[in-house]
Amino acid sequence: MEKKNDPKVISDREFMTLLQAAKQNDDQAILQLIDLYKDDILRISQYIYMPQEDAISTIVLEFMEVIRENNNTYETE
Repeated sequence: MEKKNDPKVISDREFMTLLQAAKQNDDQAILQLIDLYKDDILRISQYIYMPQEDAISTIVLEFMEVIRENNNTYETE
């Protein structure tokens, strides 16, 4: 039996609103972004040579750092 391909879909406007809120350290927005990419994070974590929980934590941490780095980049321009 095939898996259903049921990705969470949001509009570009909703995504940008979430991203801006996450850049402002809105915990709820960060959680929503992580939930949006949860399936991808779980899939990618299977290819990292460490316990899956550690891999997931590392991916989420890097994701959050990218959001904050981009915020700092735009502020200095």
